[in-house]
Amino acid sequence: MHRHRCVAFTISIACAITLFVLDTRVPAQNAPDFAPLEKVALEELQQTNTPGAAIAIVRGDRIVMARGFGVASVETGEAVNPDMLFRLGSTTKMLTATAVNTLAEEGRLKLDAPIGTYVQGIDPKIGQVTAHQLLTHTAGVRDEAPMFGLHDETALGAGIRAMDEGFLFAPAGDVFSYSNPGYWIAGFLAEAVAGKPYADVMQEKVFAPLGMKRTTLRPTMAMTYPLAQGHSNNREIIRPAADNAASWPAGSVFSNVKDLSRFVIAILNDGRLDGKQALPPGVVKRITTGYVDYPGREPAKYGYGLTIRTFRGVRMFEHGGSRSGYGSLIRMLPDQKVGVVVLANRNGASLSRTATRALELMVPLAPAVTEPAQKPAALTAAEIADYAGAYSQTAKAEVELVAKDGQLFLKSNASLLPVSRVGANRFSVARAGSSAPQEFTLTRGKDGKTLYLHQGTRALRRISSPTTWLFHHGAADLQSIHWAQSQWKRFSPNRRDPWLRANRPSLPPSGRFPRAITRSHRTSWFQAWRS
Repeated sequence: MHRHRCVAFTISIACAITLFVLDTRVPAQNAPDFAPLEKVALEELQQTNTPGAAIAIVRGDRIVMARGFGVASVETGEAVNPDMLFRLGSTTKMLTATAVNTLAEEGRLKLDAPIGTYVQGIDPKIGQVTAHQLLTHTAGVRDEAPMFGLHDETALGAGIRAMDEGFLFAPAGDVFSYSNPGYWIAGFLAEAVAGKPYADVMQEKVFAPLGMKRTTLRPTMAMTYPLAQGHSNNREIIRPAADNAASWPAGSVFSNVKDLSRFVIAILNDGRLDGKQALPPGVVKRITTGYVDYPGREPAKYGYGLTIRTFRGVRMFEHGGSRSGYGSLIRMLPDQKVGVVVLANRNGASLSRTATRALELMVPLAPAVTEPAQKPAALTAAEIADYAGAYSQTAKAEVELVAKDGQLFLKSNASLLPVSRVGANRFSVARAGSSAPQEFTLTRGKDGKTLYLHQGTRALRRISSPTTWLFHHGAADLQSIHWAQSQWKRFSPNRRDPWLRANRPSLPPSGRFPRAITRSHRTSWFQAWRS
């Protein structure tokens, strides 16, 4: 069976190679040789077990290459072509941000005003965040990405109005933490301000002005065009296709590389496309401005739906997308006016090597440099006591750092993995079976006290101190409790433990709480120490 699949894959790849589109306005002698790109694309498809992909390259105000590789469906063997629609994933966010900023450009909303000014019937705490905070992932909204849900477009508003303050895990403006629900709220804000469904706002403010003729959010419209089927990691078509109208603004646009290239051209040319002003220059400037530091090894900023960083010596705007059945990657070099769009039909496949090779063919990039591995550094006793605790975006611990025997450990199931420092605020743990250490970052909020643990682009807030952690996990000996309390007070002198201070004399000699009060006080302590 696997042999037959391989043969079909090879034949369809050969067919797809003929699907090459070169803008006839570009002189042939100025067009790069794309044979090296073809080689890398085919290799990466096979290495990542991805059935198919479409790629387009933009230079200046034109598409210089648009091409399909592989198959749109492993069952039919139909070759991918550049007109085929894929579902994008989070590259949708730059489009949602464009719509919100267009409404702001028209004077219909202010990006720094509480969204409750424009949206009725939402939780008062959520109503206090701003569009700017939502678009930059600094609103303190927790993250989730349910792929399946209702198809009715009213689900977006119903979902936002059903949110309570539990969706806010951090004070607005305190920390960068990637949030899909934050963009759901931003999309609903656009819907409320415009007075029409989010999908219609996108059509009116983004797709139509840019001539993105096949781009849509509605599955029943997308299925009327050639569509690449979404595949799982084991190359099986995902049935039923994932859809959730309540989350459309964060990652559900259907588009093709030609349509997305028109968006890229507009961004690279201050909103101009086909000799006309398709997007207001102010909109382009705002979405491509970096506002907040992006966590990671390399310096980067997050704008509105775009990451702004330096890539091999050149300035770059980029964003990836990952969703059930699909992956995407858009990269733009604004100073060279070059961009690349990659769409793929497997869970989270972005073909980053292929995108990089495309840019290498268009622009002289600095040599790739591999950062040397840093020698792990030991943590001090004060740091170990300071960092220990449970971290989460909800009341349930997602990550736990444990102080034991003078070391800091990350708790993974029943195992304790030693934590090493590998840079400023950067730490790593080695997991069994992993080819590379897992890294995380620890930062503090604006108050200088609240601690956040960053895993990739998501931040987790410390929800318990070492003292509370001991209670939460059942430690009841006075020696452990008093030690944890003394350490917490030593390094956080403004914190106090009124309940323990008041009740310590009444504890029995055994050091164990009476069964009747243990659980209730653990709960109250756990809640009190969350902030």
